[in-house]
Amino acid sequence: MEKTEKSKKSLIHSGLVLSFMTLLSRIMGLIREMTKASFLGTGIYADCFTVAFMIPNLLRRLFAENAISVAFIPTFKEYLSKGQSEENKKDTQTFITSTFTLVTFLTACIVVIGIIITPFLMPLFCKAPAAGSADYAAQFEYYLRETQETATLTRIMFPYLFLISVAAFFQGILNGCNIFAPSGITPVFFNGIVILATYLLAPHTSNPARAMSIGVVIGGTVQAGFQWPFLRRTGWKIRLTSLRRTFANPGTRKVIALILPTVVGIAAYQLNDVVSTSMAKRVGEGIASSLQYSLRLQELILGIFAVSIGTVILPDLSGHANKNEWQEFNSMLLQAIRTMTLISIPITAYSLITGRELISLLYKNRLFDEESVRLTLGEFRFHIAGLLFIALNRIISPAFYAQKKPKLPTLAGLISFASNIILVLIFSRTMGGNGIALALSLASLVNTVFLFVFMRKMESMQVARLVRGTLIYTLKIAAYSLIAAVPCALIHRILTARLASQSRIFAFGLPAIISALIFALIGIAELVITKDEIAVIVMKKLKRRS
Repeated sequence: MEKTEKSKKSLIHSGLVLSFMTLLSRIMGLIREMTKASFLGTGIYADCFTVAFMIPNLLRRLFAENAISVAFIPTFKEYLSKGQSEENKKDTQTFITSTFTLVTFLTACIVVIGIIITPFLMPLFCKAPAAGSADYAAQFEYYLRETQETATLTRIMFPYLFLISVAAFFQGILNGCNIFAPSGITPVFFNGIVILATYLLAPHTSNPARAMSIGVVIGGTVQAGFQWPFLRRTGWKIRLTSLRRTFANPGTRKVIALILPTVVGIAAYQLNDVVSTSMAKRVGEGIASSLQYSLRLQELILGIFAVSIGTVILPDLSGHANKNEWQEFNSMLLQAIRTMTLISIPITAYSLITGRELISLLYKNRLFDEESVRLTLGEFRFHIAGLLFIALNRIISPAFYAQKKPKLPTLAGLISFASNIILVLIFSRTMGGNGIALALSLASLVNTVFLFVFMRKMESMQVARLVRGTLIYTLKIAAYSLIAAVPCALIHRILTARLASQSRIFAFGLPAIISALIFALIGIAELVITKDEIAVIVMKKLKRRS
């Protein structure tokens, strides 16, 4: 009993540590985007860097992270559960060696192939001018410069895939041994190194985008190298073996078998970003980079709340599912959904009011001018409109994983991906970047709807209760947010007019902060007066602590 209690406390502690590390990583990621905005703005080099970084980063998310979380860690834990006899240790070490050989061999091949074929991929992302168009010569010269620079940046950053795959493998071993902090802090180092490299190397390169690209490769090296001393303390050795032994190893073959089905679903989710970026590059200059600035701001909010709640809820949901405690399972899921709704809708309303000030405060500097603010603001408003659905997807998906039903959220992801492609093609023609942002939000809504629909395939889920509880609470919080938004918007308008001539911090920061305080006070008063369920729980916990 005492051992179980210690295990639970350790799990909660690890979840809190990871949540804190994720928050730090998102903040540093935002500062990285602020640095990018300062040096590149929304011009040609910003778009080139956005596409160039997206290609190896997509492959990282698709294979490295997916292989480690879905396939390697469960198989590694299975080996560890067999005991610590000499024979078991030898089998585990052989499995680690074979899998490391597989990871390094495949990613090295992809890097080499990627560097070779990169110039042939660029026409997919860069729109060539139509023959006979006005000013064709100037447009064609711009097109050549754009494709050449994007290819150069992509080639510089392709080795990042190899480095981060090694780092992800090290993370898999550490996490399998219940060591989380070293891997959790490395993304913070990565973003810090990219920022530092940009400032130090930009004066010595032909353009700041190349300085950032070099920073990406250095950052990936540090991510792998920092974990190495912690990995050595576990006692497991990192070696290479022959490919014949690699593919003959039963553990490695199991990893391959586990990863293949889930690649489809994860690929669908990640390819949304590729399609959106590809279309953005064709819509016009600055659209691709401004979409990334907008998404980074949205991801910061998600990193603070949705990722943290999702990290904490999955172990508890799994525990209830293993014990067939379905009443508790559904109650916990509904409370998590309501908590996410209580956070997402007010933040959406506040962001719609103060979006211009937030973007100007964070990004406006040097090359990120008023036109860049205008582009990013339009897209941010459509992105933030989908915040609730993206957050709910992060909360509802663990309910399927806890019951070992990963195919259903995968299918929902595929449907969402198809919806996004269709909607991007429709809206980007008339709305430009705003249409691409709107398409992503609507595709997230489609994903949420199908997650609820697929719940009906599981007898353990109280679908009617969950849907009814979600809809009623959503309408309630939306009404509260609207009431709080009216005085907040009026005061915000007065503040922005009176402080317009002040410095950047005062002109943009004060209206955002004061508006947030007013909005929060009114919202809290509404929750307390109506004795909102979640507000009552929070107040009880505060009273107990005091």
